[in-house]
Amino acid sequence: MSEAEHFDALETRSPEAREADLAARLPAVIAKAMTAPGWARHLDGIDPHAVTSRAALAKLPVLYKSSLPERQAAEPPFGGLVAERLAAFGRLFASPGPIFEPEPAHADPWNVARSLYAAGFRPGDVVLNTFSYHLTPGGLMLDQAARALGCPVIPAGPGNTEQQLQVMAAFRPVAYCGTPDFLKILLDAAAAKGVAPSLTKAVVSGAAFPPSLQAEVAGRGIAAYQLYASADLGCIAYETPARAGMVVNEDVVLEIVRPGTGEPVADGEVGEVLVTSLDIHRPLIRFSLGDLSAILPGTSPCGRTNRRIKGWMGRAEQSTKVKGMFVTPAQIAEVARRHRDIGRLQLVVARAGEQDVMTLKAEAAAGDAALAEALGATLAAVTKLKGAVELVAPGTLANDGKVILDTRPVAS
Repeated sequence: MSEAEHFDALETRSPEAREADLAARLPAVIAKAMTAPGWARHLDGIDPHAVTSRAALAKLPVLYKSSLPERQAAEPPFGGLVAERLAAFGRLFASPGPIFEPEPAHADPWNVARSLYAAGFRPGDVVLNTFSYHLTPGGLMLDQAARALGCPVIPAGPGNTEQQLQVMAAFRPVAYCGTPDFLKILLDAAAAKGVAPSLTKAVVSGAAFPPSLQAEVAGRGIAAYQLYASADLGCIAYETPARAGMVVNEDVVLEIVRPGTGEPVADGEVGEVLVTSLDIHRPLIRFSLGDLSAILPGTSPCGRTNRRIKGWMGRAEQSTKVKGMFVTPAQIAEVARRHRDIGRLQLVVARAGEQDVMTLKAEAAAGDAALAEALGATLAAVTKLKGAVELVAPGTLANDGKVILDTRPVAS
């Protein structure tokens, strides 16, 4: 690829240079975070100047997004996790939860522009932005990124299909930002009127983009690329013309860990996504969105050298109640820690005889009754519940991050 197809030189620097840059910036980011009382408590006892590598970062505690509503209610508005006063920020948002988010007051504050550039957005391209502009940051997140690239933006928001078609006829946008579902609605509505849409490129997010819909959109002449982002972090990873996974964004550190723990897993293993933002104005350290993914080997054929992930692969939060007691992925990870000679574990929860039953499936190269008995005893000690143990051959359990599989029928 030519240099013009990359947003800047950061995307194509050597992995070693990137890691050195991340390591050099981590101490300052963590030190800045710890000036906020919530982070000071969360990272109590941590020396930020000692966190100069991924290995050192991996020793820090995880901050779960699911904990934010409770934290923020106890210590409004941001749960003590933001040091600056409100006046330091450009905008203030409220997402479902509710979860309150500040927007740093600098250009492209959500670090999204490079993902649009990877999708082919160029200066002068008119962009139809159908993400919501109301309270949540999605609309403005994409709006500011597009304008940072020199693209005029139509702040359409979602819905109002008829009016959107009128606006499209007037301004002839070539680029689209929004959910893939609404893109299909617009294309179908245009087709019903016999109108050929002007769109040729798109960045989609916020909903599933299955292969069938990808093929349909491509068949209508639109090159659509997926964006993995959140209201807390902005752009985390993005699809490129290589169509080979999603490239991790610059200025973030992404880890894949065993669900319910902070323990990194080997590349290729499906696990929970943790993200550390290096934005000194709004640092987030080992922040879990509760999503599953996996690191892909090597670098992208598009020339970008950052790590790649497979994309969104489901939810990491798999806690469930068995006989009235919560069983969590962290507990299954504890069983694994006590038995280092086994491979993957999966707890299957089912119903039998109108009762909840648990079966712990464990990969073991050489298993016997004694190992099964020991695993059963550990399971009972950790969860306070008894369960059967089934030893299976290595490689039997799927690499899908499902630590707990609940097969009980859902009440209708």
